[in-house]
Amino acid sequence: MNTPINRDDEVRCAEYALGVLDLDERRALEQAANADPQLQAVLERWQQYFAPLVEDLPPQAVPPRVWLRIRSDLGFRIDQAANQTGNQSANRPASESWWNNLALWRWVGAGASVAALALLAVNLTTHVGPQAPSATVASTYMVATLARADGVAHWTATVDVQNARMVVVPADKPAIAADRATELWLIPPNAKPIPLGVFASDQPASMALPPAILAQIDTKAVFAVSIEPPGGSPTGQPTGPVVATGAIHPA
Repeated sequence: MNTPINRDDEVRCAEYALGVLDLDERRALEQAANADPQLQAVLERWQQYFAPLVEDLPPQAVPPRVWLRIRSDLGFRIDQAANQTGNQSANRPASESWWNNLALWRWVGAGASVAALALLAVNLTTHVGPQAPSATVASTYMVATLARADGVAHWTATVDVQNARMVVVPADKPAIAADRATELWLIPPNAKPIPLGVFASDQPASMALPPAILAQIDTKAVFAVSIEPPGGSPTGQPTGPVVATGAIHPA
């Protein structure tokens, strides 16, 4: 029997798709997904969400300094690595070889995941290039951190401009009363808030963006989250306290 997907499973699937889980966590999730079609569907959904982030990126060659750093961290002498590696490998017992060091490869695997995310951020920035301030959307992705007035982040919002969708992911577990709901708003400059939809405060949510709303998402607008009745604001404007806001930036 399949059990309902909870917030932790949603977050684990999102982290898997981003590549930030370690080897043991990835294997555990893969095994669980193989045995649970519902969890497998959630995992595939998150992989589809994040797939567009890398589709348009050109291949990037690894800089020579990265390989030099790897050799240094592995204990090789940089000036002799090229012509002595073969001899060292031949003379060293297999039990002492770094190649058979499982802990090392787990460390390399974890580091590679973090490096991949860093390269993704750098490549997105360089791919988009400098943009002059504009009231129109000039980037493929727009992001915002929705935080309280004291700076504590509650959610992150990522807008996929090309596919007209937005993903909201919780950064923590904000305390929301059981008879209340969180509603997301877009606030363009010098304009009234535009309702984007009610979403679960403690799990990832995906929202479709109509063209008229998408056209107003730019660096001059902000996102905000207010506390509303279960079905959302009855007036079309925020009626409860605003618990988080966030400026919008190109990814």
